[in-house]
Amino acid sequence: MSRIGKAPIKLSSDLSVKLDGNHVTVKGKLGELSYDLMPGMSLEMDEGILTVKRADDSKTQRAVHGLTRALIQNMVIGVSEGYKKTLHIFGTGYSSEVVGPWLKLSLGYSHDILLHIPSGLKVDANAVPRSKGTRSDFTTIINIQGIDKQLVGQFAAEVRGCRPPENYKGKGVRYHDEHVTIKAGKAGSK
Repeated sequence: MSRIGKAPIKLSSDLSVKLDGNHVTVKGKLGELSYDLMPGMSLEMDEGILTVKRADDSKTQRAVHGLTRALIQNMVIGVSEGYKKTLHIFGTGYSSEVVGPWLKLSLGYSHDILLHIPSGLKVDANAVPRSKGTRSDFTTIINIQGIDKQLVGQFAAEVRGCRPPENYKGKGVRYHDEHVTIKAGKAGSK
């Protein structure tokens, strides 16, 4: 039995879960998400506890059991608390701003990069002062918020992919909790 798949999902009183055949809809204070169960998966609800069951012990059923439970748990967390990713932009002259439904990134290329913000996400970009003793006085922080964990993570990865951090000066876009190991250049290796 899958350890993740057999774990119960606790529902708070402000959430409503509706099961229509194999279509699950979770509704909370932040919004509504839905998911189609894979064949062989079923849900049981008992006094605010949701349990995912599988039809048999075949290899495919065992593989999908934990996945189904994790996806439904992510939906429950998303509609009740939401998800947030924070990115930092390091580099002299690097900046970002939200222009209508677009995120405009200036990352040292000959052109600005425009990324369309998917519906369902809230994105804001703020320039904040950095600590003294650094090269640039300001760093830009991008906050990405939404109820769909996959959508928040995918858009954050697209933004980071525009200019991943490099190892010599640390310039680029990185996650808030990402650590970049700075290498010694040619001059520092002697």
